[in-house]
Amino acid sequence: MPSPLSNIFAVLTSFAVLGLAGGAPASEPAASSIDPARTHIGFTIDATGFPRTQGEFHAFKGQLSVNFDRPSLSRVSFTVESGSIDVGSPSFDGTLRGPAFLNSERFPVIAFRSTSVEKVDDKTARVVGDLTMLGVTLPLQLDVDVRRAANGQRVGFAARARIDRLAYGMNSGYPIISREVDLTVTSEVAR
Repeated sequence: MPSPLSNIFAVLTSFAVLGLAGGAPASEPAASSIDPARTHIGFTIDATGFPRTQGEFHAFKGQLSVNFDRPSLSRVSFTVESGSIDVGSPSFDGTLRGPAFLNSERFPVIAFRSTSVEKVDDKTARVVGDLTMLGVTLPLQLDVDVRRAANGQRVGFAARARIDRLAYGMNSGYPIISREVDLTVTSEVAR
């Protein structure tokens, strides 16, 4: 049902935001880990005859290397623990971790590695990379909105993507459960 891609999305977003924010010269590449305390990775998915399901992932790690003068040289990689899915119902969480959906026992990690970052304008970036989930690797594009704090010390961002879960072999419940999972990641980083 829901996809762990949302966690991956969080790291990508951090990286894209830093590339838009400006600051450090190209000769001083920034490298850092994402801050889980300042990051929320959420998803929604529809099902016929049921309310929209909303959830999140809690366990993830990410590294990013940012080139402020040339965002296209920036890189990000991250991993998400598929078993950290949370939709607010322990029994439903267990179903989503099971073999019909995330198969967390066999595929405990979802991974993302960026392949390109494009600065669209001062408030928007596009990040493309390879997402591996359920043993399948496919390209994923993230659209990232960037917001600078009034004091200029922090940069906030909101990233979004739509994932076709069937492309990763997660076809349980289809067509009653939508094939599309909407991902949203919000975070904030210090400049």
